[in-house]
Amino acid sequence: MAGIRRSKLKSSLIIVRALWDEDAKVWVASSTDIPGLATEARTLEQLGRKILVMIEELIELNGLDIDLPEIPIHIMAERTTRIANPRAS
Repeated sequence: MAGIRRSKLKSSLIIVRALWDEDAKVWVASSTDIPGLATEARTLEQLGRKILVMIEELIELNGLDIDLPEIPIHIMAERTTRIANPRAS
């Protein structure tokens, strides 16, 4: 595409971090490997689907050059929860 400055992807693996937002009751994802990747969804499965579509779109929009036939994406999900202590008085 004319006018788009192309740049190389920093790594051959895209790492996406997904965290549970207890207040909003959604999974929130972002990545420092893909500029502009930030999204949310109610389930981890929905989030995974959104992430894949967004990464494809953002690779094009950001003009990233990737020399791989397939791009590995590692989604790291983290959720902290609590239970009542059954031995607490």
